[in-house]
Amino acid sequence: MPLVVDSSVAVSWVIADEDSELARHALTLAYADGLTGPRVLWYEFRNSLLVNERRGRLLASEVERGISVFRDLNPFFFDDHEESRLLELARQHRLTIYDAAYLELALRLGQPLATFDRPLADAARAEGVGVIG
Repeated sequence: MPLVVDSSVAVSWVIADEDSELARHALTLAYADGLTGPRVLWYEFRNSLLVNERRGRLLASEVERGISVFRDLNPFFFDDHEESRLLELARQHRLTIYDAAYLELALRLGQPLATFDRPLADAARAEGVGVIG
């Protein structure tokens, strides 16, 4: 079953100074088991790379290469969610709807969540979801 990955982890695979042992571990799992996320991952990942290009942390060619590598992982994006559960998680853990979408998906699939976002990781642990990050 694929690993649920948020954009904080996916972006760390592209930006050299955000590389870590945990990021490499998540990437290894993604290659082995696949990766998934809510559709917002597609947008957040690309937006983060573009923002980092604008800040001078990445070259345009590095953004293109990062998108290509990510695409080669064949991520599966979920367009659906359990609306009431999504809102409940966001309210209970004071998460954005975007972050709650990652948590709701990990809970629904019974899969661990790879994230470097501390509030999201804390919420996942509180919900009994395994966290990589």
